[in-house]
Parts: sequence; C-alpha cells; structure tokens
Amino acid sequence: MTDTTSNQPVGSTATDKARASELSAVGRFLKATELDTRMLGMVGALLVIWVGIHILSGGLFLTPRNLWNLSVQTSSVAIMATGMVLVIVMRNIDLSVGSVEGVIGMIMGVAQAEFLIRVVGFQLGNPWLWIIALAAGVALGLLIGAFQGFIIAYMEVPAFIVTLGGLLVWRGMAWLITSGRTVAPLDTTFQLMGGGPRGSIGATASWIVGVVACVAVAFMLLNGRSQRKRFHFPLRPVWAETLLGVVACAAILGAVWIANSYPWPIGIVRQYAQQNGITVPEGGLYIAHGIAIPVLMAVAVGIIMTFITKRTRFGRYVFAIGGNPEAAELAGINTRWVTMKVFMIMGVLAAVSAAISSARLNASTNALGTLDELLVIAAAVIGGTSLAGGSGTVMGAMLGALLMQSLQSGMVLLGIDSPLQSIVVGAVLVIAVWLDTVYRKRV
Repeated sequence: MTDTTSNQPVGSTATDKARASELSAVGRFLKATELDTRMLGMVGALLVIWVGIHILSGGLFLTPRNLWNLSVQTSSVAIMATGMVLVIVMRNIDLSVGSVEGVIGMIMGVAQAEFLIRVVGFQLGNPWLWIIALAAGVALGLLIGAFQGFIIAYMEVPAFIVTLGGLLVWRGMAWLITSGRTVAPLDTTFQLMGGGPRGSIGATASWIVGVVACVAVAFMLLNGRSQRKRFHFPLRPVWAETLLGVVACAAILGAVWIANSYPWPIGIVRQYAQQNGITVPEGGLYIAHGIAIPVLMAVAVGIIMTFITKRTRFGRYVFAIGGNPEAAELAGINTRWVTMKVFMIMGVLAAVSAAISSARLNASTNALGTLDELLVIAAAVIGGTSLAGGSGTVMGAMLGALLMQSLQSGMVLLGIDSPLQSIVVGAVLVIAVWLDTVYRKRV
C-alpha cells in the first residue's frame, strides 16, 4: 500500500521520523557532553576486542592477573606514543625510537651493573646507583633527540631519512657497547620501575591514589565550568557534567579494584625479598599488588604531555606548525627551534621507556626496543593523530597503545604464531590510516 501523493510506502514517513528522532537524541547527547566521537569509537573497539579475546581464550583475558600485566606491558609504548603525537602533528616521523630505547637501556644497564661498581667503586645497593644510571639515560636521550632534531630542523634533512639512519646507527651502537652481551642483574631499586613483586604501591596506597584522582576530576570539571562562566562560553548541562564525573570516577576506582584483585603469594614475595635483602611483614597468605609503578609513570607522563599540548605556548606552536608551516613561520614562530625541541622531548621519553623495559626484564639486552617504533607509530595513528599533521591527542595515543598491546597479548593467549601477529598489527595500522582518511574527507 502506498501514499498516492508521494508514492512512498505507508508508514515510511513515520519510520523516517523515528530514525531522525533517534539520531537527534544521540546528537543532543554528544553535543551536551562534548564527547569526542572518534575517542568513543576507539573505546568501543577496545571493549569489543577485549570481550572477543576473552571469549575465544576461554575466559583468560579479562582477569585481574592479565589486565595487571597488560597495563605494565602497555606503559613503555604509551609513554613514547605521547611524544610521537607531537612528532607526527608537525608532519614528521621518528623511526628511531625503538633503537634509541635500546641503546639507552644498554647504557643504563652498563652504568649500574659494571661502570659505577668496577670503575667508580660504588658498592652494590648504593642508593645513588639507579639515580645516576637513570639520569645518564635521560641526558643521553635528550642529546640524541637534540642531535637528530638539529639535523632535521637546521640542516633540512627529511625526518624520515634522519630517523631511519638513527634506527640503524643506535641499534648498532647498543651492540657495540657490550659486543652483544646481556647486562644483568640491575639495581634492586631500579627494578621497581618495571613492576614485579615490589614494583607496585600496594592496596592502601592504590585506593588513596584513586580517591585523589576522583577529587582531581571533580575539581577539573568545576574549574572548567567556572572558567566558561567567566568568559561567557556555553555551559554543559549539569546532568552532563555529573555523568562525565561519575563515569570517570567509576573507571578510575574500577581500575584500582582490578589492580588490588591480583595478589602475589606471600611466599614468592618473601623469597624475592630475601634474595634482595628486604624485609616483608609477617602474616597472611597473599599480598595485593596494587597499581604498578610503571603504570603510574605512564599516567604521570600522559598528564604532563596533555598539559604541554593544551596549556602551553609551545603546544600551540606545535599544532600551528603542523596545521600550516608557512603561516606559522610568517606569524613569527621559530619553527626550527620548536622542531628540535619536539625531538628532544621524544628522546627523553624514549629514555624513560628504556628504564621501564630494562627494569621489567632485570637486564639490558640488544633486543630491547626492537620494532617498538612500529607499535609507537601505530598507537599514535590509531589514537587519532593525523599523518597529514595538525591534529592529535595524547589521550588518544595512550588508548591506541593499550589497543595495540591488547591485540598482541590476546594473540599470545590464543597461541597465534609470531608471523601472523605481525600481519594483524600491520593490517590494523593500515585500516587505522584508511579510517583517518575517510573521517577527514567527511569533516
């Protein structure tokens, strides 16, 4: 049966109106909450991956143990991904981060396990061992970043070529430093940055961190609302502000609960403590992990990098240069110096990741950081950083790192061979770039 005036099936108008009403309801919700649709899509994809792998693995994925280990594994890649956002936003690329991570990890390992003990005369367990080793690694990362940034910015050699050369040079340097030897063990305090039996803050401290984070979220929402009132900007509805706060706090406290739900048998903790001369309280069968130290380091880096990108002049310059380099230079921005500083930041973040990775292994190996550059770039791109430059978020890159690591961890649980894992990672990267291209055409 059709409508004689429009030749449309009866009821189609009502259906169209219902669909339009639905779409408008979703649109109103997104407008009120000001949520990023791309970020929501990535969170949805992450949840689908988690549930899918959990079912296929027979219930092994979404367990406190696996999620705790997943968070630790993600930390080093997430930290470097925050710096890669700035690099890609400026229409550059850094292929050397994995090799830089490797050579710095080797330097820090040699410093604390051999040089400071045999040459300088420090005793094992000296509290300055890990401090000097970490400081040397960060300084070296800064110098490597400055060196590569200078060649790119002032000598005008394309970043692709410079960092491709760096990928080979720094990997070779890591091998030459010890002639291919693995350096171990590392300082016991240094090992805390890698997680493990002592590399977490415990249950009580984790709940304190969670509550403080929730208070910080509430403060940010209230402060943001007062600033909008002050400058007469449109305000989000109170229900939207409340919903955002409740969801954020639920996610934070849920993560703390999961971290505290993964216990170490007290026997393992005591054995580890005895080997390293540490005392452990008596009593009990298990001790809660709590939030891992490398995860806290990654969160701290994410907060700092978000502040840099959104609240500083330097961050605005980076996005301005990525959006239109010629206009930025005409506006008086020292584009070369900004470019050099971005690569310096990338070097420092690679050093922090090297500390986490080597501490987690309790050794500095020549394989440290191998192919991490691909994971870091993939994390940034999947997180919404456009290869065309000018747009990207730190939070998106960290979520992208979690998504990539979830895929890898899940494939290991499912017993998928390493070559097939590489195929999946490569395919995901290509699909992410394609989706970015489609999104940009529609915007």
